[in-house]
Amino acid sequence: MLPVDFIESMHQQLGTEAELLIRALESEPVTSIRLNSKLDVLTFECDTDEVPWHLDGYYLSERPPFTLDPLFHAGCYYVQEASSMFLQQVLEQYVDSSSIVLDLCAAPGGKSTLISEYLGSDGLLISNEVVRQRVFILSENIQKWGNGNTVVTHNTAEEFGDRCRHLFDCILVDAPCSGEGMFRKDEQARTEWSLKAVKQCAERQRAILMDVWDALKPGGILIYSTCTFNTEENEKNVEWIADTLGADILPIDYEQEWGITEGSVGYHFYPHKTRGEGLYICALQKHADEPVSPAKIKANKKETAMSHPEYLPVMRSWLQHPDDWAIRYSDRFATAYPLKYKEIIDWLSTQLTCISTGFGLGEERGKSIAPQHSLSMAKDFRKEAFPNIALTREQALSYLRTEALTLPDVPLGLVLLTYEGVPLGFAKNVGSRQNNLYPNEWRIRHL
Repeated sequence: MLPVDFIESMHQQLGTEAELLIRALESEPVTSIRLNSKLDVLTFECDTDEVPWHLDGYYLSERPPFTLDPLFHAGCYYVQEASSMFLQQVLEQYVDSSSIVLDLCAAPGGKSTLISEYLGSDGLLISNEVVRQRVFILSENIQKWGNGNTVVTHNTAEEFGDRCRHLFDCILVDAPCSGEGMFRKDEQARTEWSLKAVKQCAERQRAILMDVWDALKPGGILIYSTCTFNTEENEKNVEWIADTLGADILPIDYEQEWGITEGSVGYHFYPHKTRGEGLYICALQKHADEPVSPAKIKANKKETAMSHPEYLPVMRSWLQHPDDWAIRYSDRFATAYPLKYKEIIDWLSTQLTCISTGFGLGEERGKSIAPQHSLSMAKDFRKEAFPNIALTREQALSYLRTEALTLPDVPLGLVLLTYEGVPLGFAKNVGSRQNNLYPNEWRIRHL
């Protein structure tokens, strides 16, 4: 049952069209996925249709049991609302791929993985989440996606504004909101909704925007989005950004057949008109009437020296393009991150709480070096560096549940386990048994 006050507010906002929206919110939600470049093609048993505003987006005619698909756990695709994929259009129209981008409210990671894919090897993404329980989910999804161009952080908007002045070419604020656009997927969003909550969300959103504003370069792009319908959290906040913080509201090109609705400012995705959940999005350009005065980027954090520097060429041999990566060593662990942004990333690690940087490369274990699991997820991983063992679907699911392995004809030592040619992770054959090295915190708990 939809909240009565919500129904009334939509009648005031949309008039007679509100009844179409209300019926749509009582229907079944749409399932869609976005394909990772790890795979050229992905097939499902159900029918698929293309998401028109993203080349790698697909609608599924039914929701399959994703947990039972090893390719899902390998990061070959992300289950994401089709409406959210429209972010791609905004990036293509206003953000250069060589940009430094902040995704401020990033968990669980759908929009961050999209941004990191758009930036590729040219740009850098800082993917942030302020809620501690959610930041580790974000880091897991970023690592599974496999791009090394991302730093995951756990900081407040105010800390970015204070410490990263004029650093970012683009900031995405996918703001915490009242969640009206998720009503047909999330029963809790319905029960927690109220007019008071809408007002509180709008105030909180303005506070977040105010706090992070100094981190955006003059002339930089702010992308503001919510998964709600009301004007309090959407149009009125965008007008407040433009008038109070100082920005120009930008038009976004789209095709009429996509069913997008233009608000007084910004763009709405209504489920009765577009095939997806509710979304509001707007792009703004910060006024360039103040000089760029970025924070002084100078890293002074000392790194722990490797006790066995001879392991460095070994770890580099695990990468397809070793010269593209800087390697940081700390507490026995080696991390690979983009050499192009080494100075900035080293400095950020002194200013922010970094949960993950690039991808884990290796770990010293006594008198040997072992690969970290996130290396197997990385797109620059040279999987030929280890013996490859192909698993059946049943074997793969057993591995992903961190169960004991019994595989025939496995050479001694570390091996890479794959499914349909895609890396799943490592195992170690010690002769009497095969140790399952899949991260315990990532394991499948329920089938």
